[in-house]
Amino acid sequence: MTAAADRSQRWNRLLELLSESGRLTVEEAAAILSVSPATIRRDFTSLADQQLATRTHGGIVATSVAYDLPARYRGNGDEPKQRVAEYAAALVNPSEVVGLNGGTTTTAVARALAGRPDLPTSADNPMTIVTNALNIAGELVLRPHLRTICIGGQARRESYELHGPLAERAMAQLHLDTLILGVNAITAAGGAQGRHLDESGINAEMVRRADRVVVVATAEKLETTALARICPIEDIDILVIDTAADPDAITAIREAGVRVDLV
Repeated sequence: MTAAADRSQRWNRLLELLSESGRLTVEEAAAILSVSPATIRRDFTSLADQQLATRTHGGIVATSVAYDLPARYRGNGDEPKQRVAEYAAALVNPSEVVGLNGGTTTTAVARALAGRPDLPTSADNPMTIVTNALNIAGELVLRPHLRTICIGGQARRESYELHGPLAERAMAQLHLDTLILGVNAITAAGGAQGRHLDESGINAEMVRRADRVVVVATAEKLETTALARICPIEDIDILVIDTAADPDAITAIREAGVRVDLV
C-alpha cells in the first residue's frame, strides 16, 4: 500500500470515529489506529486544514461538516467504487483544472481529491474544480485549498446535476485539463452513455472542453447500455474500473485505443 493510500485510510477511520464520538484525543486515536502520536497530530492538523474537524489542545472536535460526513467517511462506502475513486483522484496533477459531472462515483472522486495532502495551499495556484453537480460543489466549496466553479442551469433532483442551454453555454467558455466522467454504461461500440438526454448533453460538452477524459466506472457499467451517447469510445483516454470487470469487454475497449486501469 502506498503512503498516500495508507494516510487516506487513516483519515477515513478518524472521521468515522469523530462522527460517532464528537471528539478525539491524540492518545485515543494513536491507540485505536496503532500508529505514533506524531502521525496522529499530523493527521489532525490536515483534517483541520480541510475544515473537516476543529483542532484543540491535544485532539480534535467535530465541526458541523463532520456531522454531515458522506458515506465514505462513515465506513459505509462501496469498496470497488472507492478504489476507483482514490485511483482516479491520484491521476490528477495538483494544479490542474478538473471537471466532474454528477453521480456517486464522481462524488467519491471529488472527496478523494479534496483529501489529497499534496494539494497547493496557496490561493495563487489552487486546484480548480468545475462541476455541474450541486452536491459536489456544496461539499468542495468548504475546502479552502480548492477553487470551485459550479456552472449554471436547470437542476435535476435525482442526480443534483445542472443541465440545459445555460449550462452548455457556460461550459463552452471553459477549459478543462482533465475531465473525470461518470457514466451509466460504457462499451467499445457505444462509448460512454447516460440515461438522460439533458445530462448527457452537458456531459458531452464537458468532454469537448477537456484535454483528457478519464471515465470512472464499476464493473456493472460494462453489462448494460443507456439511452444517450455522451461520447464515442475514441474520445476517452483512460477508463478506471474495478477488477470484477468482464475481461472480454475490457479487451474490446483496449483494442479501441483506450487505456484501461483495473483497480
